[in-house]
Amino acid sequence: MYSTFVDVITTRATVNFRVAERIGAVLFITVLTAIAAQISIPLPFTPVPFTFQPMVVLVGAAALGSRLGFASQLLYLAIGIAGLPVFAWSPTLPQGVARLFGPTGGYLMSYPFAAFLTGWLAERGFDRRYVTAVLAMTCGLAIVFAAGVAWIALVALPSRGLSGALALGFYPFVVQDLVKLLVAAAVMPSFWWLSSGRKPGPFGPG
Repeated sequence: MYSTFVDVITTRATVNFRVAERIGAVLFITVLTAIAAQISIPLPFTPVPFTFQPMVVLVGAAALGSRLGFASQLLYLAIGIAGLPVFAWSPTLPQGVARLFGPTGGYLMSYPFAAFLTGWLAERGFDRRYVTAVLAMTCGLAIVFAAGVAWIALVALPSRGLSGALALGFYPFVVQDLVKLLVAAAVMPSFWWLSSGRKPGPFGPG
């Protein structure tokens, strides 16, 4: 088991201060997720907007680890359900709990689980090398897409079926999200390199 980045930067503190720092780190990722949601581009052929949220979810989880990453996204959902305008802006989709029952609900509800898996892999050193960081984030992104497409097909727009759900929620986004992931995956290995002064190799943790 490896330490996460937040573990390393908070171990120097006293116990109480370390707890406060970790709470602050969770809040920071929650706020970043809400900010990323506002960078939203509605698309005319799908009710699912283009946003940078998934990358913030995955990078944040890699930094925080499984439990704190899960907590950051659960808090994000709780704030959105309470009615604060933290979900992506949409001319047709409402804010608040009703958003979870719309076409983007599956993506939103997947964030804590995608964060948990990515954070779990980070706790095993996957975030310390670029290639394994790509793998960890790809696993998290797969959860986001699987949940999002399944929700469209089974709950939000069942008349469209699986093929329609893929056309609305997967095909328009997968290439762009993979490109963003390839860029975002460099963040944590770079942080580790800066914190240790030692350049990581391209393959595998450790």
